[in-house]
Amino acid sequence: MGDRAEKEKDEKKRPAKTLFITGTGTDVGKTYVTGLILKKLHQSGVSAAYYKAAMSGNDRRADGTLIPGDALTVKEVSGISQPVEEMCPYVYENAVSPHLASKMEGNPVVMEQVKKGYEAVCEQYEYVTVEGSGGILCPLSMDGDEIWLEDVIQACGTGCVMVADAGLGTINSVGLTAFYMKQKGIPLKGIIFNRYEPGNVLHEDNRRMCEYLTGVRVAACVEDGDRELKIETKLLQSFYGDAMT
Repeated sequence: MGDRAEKEKDEKKRPAKTLFITGTGTDVGKTYVTGLILKKLHQSGVSAAYYKAAMSGNDRRADGTLIPGDALTVKEVSGISQPVEEMCPYVYENAVSPHLASKMEGNPVVMEQVKKGYEAVCEQYEYVTVEGSGGILCPLSMDGDEIWLEDVIQACGTGCVMVADAGLGTINSVGLTAFYMKQKGIPLKGIIFNRYEPGNVLHEDNRRMCEYLTGVRVAACVEDGDRELKIETKLLQSFYGDAMT
């Protein structure tokens, strides 16, 4: 019993495995793909959690409180039991960049609060998936401290998986996003295509060209209506690194 207790104690000391999900822009399907990622992890038997520094474009409940829409979508798609209250410290109503939403509504993003929430989640779960807002060049706050999405990625110490639409224009958007990440020293672990159509000549060529341009594998392709992420669990887990909290 003593050896088993020590083993469990050591396991609890291990840092969470973390990964950041960014996208080539708004409405490429980051939230849905993130939900599928967490579903895959959850079904593999590990404890999986979601975190997002700031989300905008949310509806209000009858009592006036804001509904964290992205968090609820991820929770519904993935089946994880994590409380929504843990998932995002900054929730805004207006469907604009967080820096502008906070200017309109108040409550600007503060990095210390973002890190505090992130660290709390990392202490409780084995795998933590952090979703970005918009594309890689998203401003989170311009009031007080200037905070960009890349600052959150650096603070979390994670590598990234990029979500991109499989259609027209993705070579440019994937290439520019990957180039910017490389300039900022942000590791790009893999790419996931969303709205992919097997047999579509454009989509298949985009896949080849994005891999050629970035040197990074398109690790999975999500088709409309998919309820499972077509990727080996071990490959998905290999994208996660130890949390630097």
